[in-house]
This record gives sequence, C-alpha cells and structure tokens, in this order.
Amino acid sequence: MSFNKLLLKTAFSCMACDGDIDKREVVLIKSMHNDRKVFGDIDIEKELDELLLSINHDGQKFLKGFFNELTANELTEEEELKLIEAAIDTIKADEKVEYSEIKFFKVIRSKLKIENDPILEIHPDFEEYLEQDIISDSYLARLQDDFFDTHTSKQFELISSIDDNVLKNLKEEDGEQE
Repeated sequence: MSFNKLLLKTAFSCMACDGDIDKREVVLIKSMHNDRKVFGDIDIEKELDELLLSINHDGQKFLKGFFNELTANELTEEEELKLIEAAIDTIKADEKVEYSEIKFFKVIRSKLKIENDPILEIHPDFEEYLEQDIISDSYLARLQDDFFDTHTSKQFELISSIDDNVLKNLKEEDGEQE
C-alpha cells in the first residue's frame, strides 16, 4: 500500500472509530486533499467510498487490518509524523474528543517508532494525546481488545452521497468561527 493511501486510511479510520462520521471530519479530509494535496494524486471520492464500503462490511476486521498495516509498513520518522498529524487533526475536527478516539489513537501511537520529542517540537498541543499510560505488551493488547469490545460498528452514508454544497457550507461556517 502506498504511503498516501495509508495516510488517507489513517484519517478515515480516526473519522470512523467513534462510530460516527461527522460531516466536519469529511470537510477536513477533503480540504486536506484539495487544498494541500496531503494524500497525493488519488481520487479522494473513490478511495473514501471504497474505505467506507469496507468498514461497513466488517468494521472490526477493517480496523484490525489497519493496525496490522501500520505495523507492517517501514515508515520514516517524517511519514510517522504525518500519520500522527492526520490522526489528531481528524479526531479534533468535530470539536468533541471521545474516549474511544483517544484509545484508538493510543493504539495507533503504539504501532509507530517515532519518539515524542519530534512530535512535541512541532505540535506542543499534542502532549495530551502522547501521554503514556503504563505500557506493556499485555496493556496494549488489552487496550486494542477493549477498543473493539466497546466499539459498535454501524453502516455509514457513502461520502460521495454527501452533497458538496453541505460540505462547502460547513467549511464556511468553520471559517467564520475561527
């Protein structure tokens, strides 16, 4: 899997991990792609719909597969930093951070090799996401299992079916609030 697709899958997984896809999260991902080309040269609508169909088919299998992909890929520190940024930005996009999202992020974080210092140099506001619990292999396994035990998968609306005008209006509303 290309890094750009893994990065998109990270943002998508963080968007869906709380069992709700907020339209502000969709706006963020689309603007990350359209405005900054964060995900490279991919068909964002097609990719998001494929991810959505896959998570709708079997949410736990999808998310466990995502965790396995994080472990299997040899990522540079720069790539890991981009994954962390995309994950946290997506989690924060709907302006409510659920405990399930923090647990999900901690599992993602446990799959990466990057130290906290390079992250905090660029993003000192990420410190609360990086605070370590007492980490052991059994703790990480319990954290991941606990996420899946308490996570309920549901069917999501296809991203491409969300009207672009709705997304544009949400983006404009967010711009006014800043």
